Amino acid sequence: MNPDPNWWRFYAFQEAVTNFKLLHNFDYTSLDGFVHVFVDVQALDLGAYLSSNHKTDLRSVTALPADTSPANGFLHRRCGTVSQFYNQKQSDWQSHNVDQWLSSWISNHSSDISNNPYGFAGAFGKWAIGNPDWSCRDDGSSSSCDLDPCDNRVLNSLGDDIRPAYYVLESINRLHSYFMGMAQSFSTSSIGASLKKESWSTTFYQPKNNDKTISTIREILNAVTAVVGVAVAFATAGAAPIVAASAAAMSTAVGAGMSAGSIQLQSEKDDTLEKDAQLGDVLGSIVVSSLKTFTAINNDLMVGKNYNNQGDITSYLKNGAFVDFGGVDKNGVIDVINAFLIGNAVNELWRQQKIFILGGGKCGDGEGIGSGPKDYSICRDGKAWYLYYWHEGNGDPFSAKQWGYVTMPPGADKLGQGDFKDVTIADVINSSIDSYNVAEYNYDASKAQERVKEAIEGAWRNPGYQGTSWEGTFTIPVCDVSGAIGQNWEGKEYILEEYDANARPVWCGPICSNDWDKTSRFINAANMGGFKSPKHFCLEDGIEIHY
Repeated sequence: MNPDPNWWRFYAFQEAVTNFKLLHNFDYTSLDGFVHVFVDVQALDLGAYLSSNHKTDLRSVTALPADTSPANGFLHRRCGTVSQFYNQKQSDWQSHNVDQWLSSWISNHSSDISNNPYGFAGAFGKWAIGNPDWSCRDDGSSSSCDLDPCDNRVLNSLGDDIRPAYYVLESINRLHSYFMGMAQSFSTSSIGASLKKESWSTTFYQPKNNDKTISTIREILNAVTAVVGVAVAFATAGAAPIVAASAAAMSTAVGAGMSAGSIQLQSEKDDTLEKDAQLGDVLGSIVVSSLKTFTAINNDLMVGKNYNNQGDITSYLKNGAFVDFGGVDKNGVIDVINAFLIGNAVNELWRQQKIFILGGGKCGDGEGIGSGPKDYSICRDGKAWYLYYWHEGNGDPFSAKQWGYVTMPPGADKLGQGDFKDVTIADVINSSIDSYNVAEYNYDASKAQERVKEAIEGAWRNPGYQGTSWEGTFTIPVCDVSGAIGQNWEGKEYILEEYDANARPVWCGPICSNDWDKTSRFINAANMGGFKSPKHFCLEDGIEIHY
């Protein structure tokens, strides 16, 4: 089908009237009777054409193809000066000192910002693109932050300010899309889905005396705040290391995200939960609710407010952090959130049981302190580390299991596959060792939040990119038993044991770093305070034990 030969004239006419409206603040809805408009291609008497061929208004004119050309039936849209600055990078923002330019603009237009109903975004939109309604609010509108700078007469007439104005416009638009993407990434059905399917009482927690209630589940909920921070960082940087120039802005976003998570967490009253599906429901609802507050963060920033003392919009735009932001990988963010939620939940359930990590000797063992379970171990920097669960005995003096035995932690065989494919035994051990190196046995929810923010701000790690091996996801107590090598301790060849129903380690010395105080702290952290099994043989032989 051949296009109307007058379409290219129509397009030129549309360009002219649009620019006329912008320059003269001319408000109209119908083009009937608007004749003898002169455009830069040629003078067109369109009055007769419109009256004889079309009953039209601006909406039908703007619907004409933007790329139709009189030569070939398709007109090429001509961009203004702004097109020279397309394909912008963070380095462009920095080399043209846009941070200082934006700061000066805000200072010089403070009254415009105050008087505009949409605050900063509205005032900047009016000044830069002639649109005082450019609110960039998340209010259900799909066009509140539309940006089409190509042939915008206002923007292209700003002279030396075209470049910085364009960079700021793009950054605001992309920051808005970031918050929208975060808010849309989560639903109750996708967050914590794995948690809801599992029966926690039979998977990762083995109750004593058929007790069906887990205490201190609150710590699982406390961990959610840091998880939200990890998700924010991942959404901003994606599956890549953090760029130093973006670190400050990302740290601000992470702070706001964790603040949102913390606020939502405080509304959760219950300190103890039943183990099964309710855990997934609560975790899911807290994350969903906290991330929905990104709508509030977006709206506060766009109007020019400082959200919860985490910084105003300039803190987010600093160094061009969002000038070339490519959008939120929603599926990726959901995967990260779910993996970290599962990791934190498993960690807190295991932390209530006699679960611990021993190691520090060379990989392959053979150093006279026993050998550990190969399938539940890692070799890290030439040292072997093993994951253990000391299953309590049945108390029967005639049973070989009177004093208990070491085996894998409940549910450990489920990790690395199915719903738990993003959490592995290696993640558990590596994360726990890193946590131990940072804060020994005191790595709590506050430390987790602090370290996430430090990692982003210092640009030395992207926790979401690293995955659940990130420190603090797991805080299983760690004991470096390498100090026992060469010692003349009773039963030291049984410090490490393979998993076996008849295997019971013997710890007749300060097994952790050859230090009684540290060994005692480890024993208590691993829920073995007052537990006689590891020192039973020692006591029988009259050896003095200080744990």
